[in-house]
Amino acid sequence: MKRSGTKARGVLRFSIAGVTAAALLMAGPLGSASADPKPSLKELSKQVEEMHVEIETLTENYNGQREKLKAAQKSVQSAKRTLAASESVLRTKRSKAMMLAQNEYMTGGLGNALNFAGSQDPENYLTRAATTYALQQQQGAEVLQLTKAMKAAERARAGAKARIDEVTGIVQDLGTKRDKIVKLVAKVESNLFKRALGEAGRPGTAATRVSLPIPGSGKAAQAAQWALTQQLKPYIWGAEGPRGYDCSGLVMAAYQRVGISLPHYTGDQWTAGRHIPKEELRAGDLVFFYNDLHHVGIYLGGGMMVHAPQTGDVVRIASIARRPYAGAVRIAD
Repeated sequence: MKRSGTKARGVLRFSIAGVTAAALLMAGPLGSASADPKPSLKELSKQVEEMHVEIETLTENYNGQREKLKAAQKSVQSAKRTLAASESVLRTKRSKAMMLAQNEYMTGGLGNALNFAGSQDPENYLTRAATTYALQQQQGAEVLQLTKAMKAAERARAGAKARIDEVTGIVQDLGTKRDKIVKLVAKVESNLFKRALGEAGRPGTAATRVSLPIPGSGKAAQAAQWALTQQLKPYIWGAEGPRGYDCSGLVMAAYQRVGISLPHYTGDQWTAGRHIPKEELRAGDLVFFYNDLHHVGIYLGGGMMVHAPQTGDVVRIASIARRPYAGAVRIAD
C-alpha cells in the first residue's frame, strides 16, 4: 500500500512539474526583446485549460486521500474502544481468577484431604471441588483469549495510526501542489485577458466588442463563448433575448443554447448547480453578487465575467471585483 502511494506521488510530481514549467514560460514577462515570440491568445487559452484539468485531477486525488484519512481515523477510534472494553473485561476476569487461586491456595493440599475425610457428604464436596476446578480452567482460558484480543486491538490501533501519518503527508503534499497550480492559472488567465482586452480597446462601449478564446470545450465553456456573442445588446428588464437581456435572462439563454434548462431567476439559478470556492472558478461558472443574490454573471477567467449590468447599459465584459461577491455555482463541466 505504501509503495503504491509513493509511486502515485511520483507520477503526480512528474505531471505537475511539466505543467508548472510550461505555465511559468507562458506566464512570464511578455514582450522582452530577447525572449521567444509572445504566445498567441489561443496558446494561452490552451495552457489555462491544461492547468484547470490538472487542478481537477489534484482535487479529486486530494478528496480521495481525505476519505482514506477519515477511514483510518475511524479505525483508530474503533480500535481504542475495543481495547478499552477488553481491558475492562480483563480486569474483571483477572480479579475472579485471583480469588479462585487464593481459595485454592487456602483450601488446597492437606487441607483438601482433611476436608474430604471429615466431610459428612463426600459426594457433594467432590461436586463443589470439580466445579471450582472447572471455573478456574474457564477463567484461565478467558483471560488468555482477552489478552490475545487486546494485543490484536493494540496492533490495529498502531497500524491505523501509521496509516493516518502516511495519508496526512499525501494530503498535505497534494494540497500544496494544487495551491501552486491555482496561483499559476490565475497568473496565466490574467495575461490572457489583459492581452485580449488590450487588443480590443476599452470593453463595453457602444463601439467595442471583445473577442476572447474561452478555455475548455464542455457545455460551460460553450455557454460562456455564446454569451460573448451577445455583447453590446441592451439590458432590458425581464428580457431573455434575442434583442436584449437582464442578468439572469442572459444566463438562462446561454445555457439553453447548450441544451441546459435554467430558470429565469437568480435565486433559483443559485441552487441549480454545485457551489464552488472562488479559487476554483473557471469559464462558464455562474458568479453571484450582493447578499440577496440579485445579480449574476457568467465567469470567463482572469477575474472577468460577461453580464447584463443594468438599465441603460449593454451586455459587456467586466471584473468580478467591482461588485460585492456572494459566491459561485457550477452548472456543467
